Amino acid sequence: MADHDILTIEEVAEYLRVSERTIYDWANKGQLPCGKLGTTWRFKRTEIERWVDNRLTHKTEAPSPEAVAVSDVLVPERIITFDETAKVPALELLMDCLAQAPEVKKRDELSREIYQREDLMSTGIGFNVAVPHVRLASVTELVMAMGVSSSDITDYGSLDENPVRIICMVAARVDQHAQYLKTLGAVSSHLKSRNLREAIMAASEPEAIYKLLTE
Repeated sequence: MADHDILTIEEVAEYLRVSERTIYDWANKGQLPCGKLGTTWRFKRTEIERWVDNRLTHKTEAPSPEAVAVSDVLVPERIITFDETAKVPALELLMDCLAQAPEVKKRDELSREIYQREDLMSTGIGFNVAVPHVRLASVTELVMAMGVSSSDITDYGSLDENPVRIICMVAARVDQHAQYLKTLGAVSSHLKSRNLREAIMAASEPEAIYKLLTE
């Protein structure tokens, strides 16, 4: 594989000995650890190597369900509302919230990895939504926190260049790759609904937001 840290579809296809179309399909389905720079898929070398190692060595992981329910990873106490217009203060509030979960042991590690991922590529997925996510050795079980801003966060750098209002922050154990991807997919799928997003942004209480997400 190429020596540099960020890989293209072509480089990953050559490394895995599959077609570029296969890599593209896997990326679109969330089956490979990846993200977009602008409109182009990019891959972190270390995460691709870990993905391959997990499969070739058959590392054990508890079977994950076919579908992940938001209620499996989120509780009302980890939903916050705030009024922020800048990315960093909003992320700090979410990290403070998520770090209170007993599953998250090191707030400093959470912060470092969240910002490293944002430096690599914005986690603003579009439609006023961002999903910062990490896998950490200091996390004992997958958890999520959610923040809803009453103002537009204008500097998030989302893929569609729209401001962010809803942030879902996910942290998982390093060996929870399958559940991690299913959780990200479940959150993204829920929030594709324009009606749900608008209802969440109009809600003022965590309990009301939680009810909207779990009904």
